[in-house]
Amino acid sequence: MAGGGFSRLPDGSVVVAIRLPAGPGSTHVRVLVHAATRPRALTRLRNLGLRAVYLRGNAEPPTPDEITAVLHHPEGVLWRAKLDDDTESWHPIRRLLSPATA
Repeated sequence: MAGGGFSRLPDGSVVVAIRLPAGPGSTHVRVLVHAATRPRALTRLRNLGLRAVYLRGNAEPPTPDEITAVLHHPEGVLWRAKLDDDTESWHPIRRLLSPATA
């Protein structure tokens, strides 16, 4: 079950954080999206191929560090697999969605 939340920024935009299943053999990934509104953030993810993405509630809003990370990324969409490891870097969403290379 995916969890997530959002934070509204002073300029009116939002940062949405969603925890998604990573697939077989993995636990979850945390995805961050910066957009003008919550629906637009979810639309950005759906346009990337993550069709079944929904935000229900605000149980896991982004932390201040997560907000800073996504605001400083040019695309405004990041992910990280090790949710409890602050030393792992955030990755561009393209790395998650690209096919694995052998």
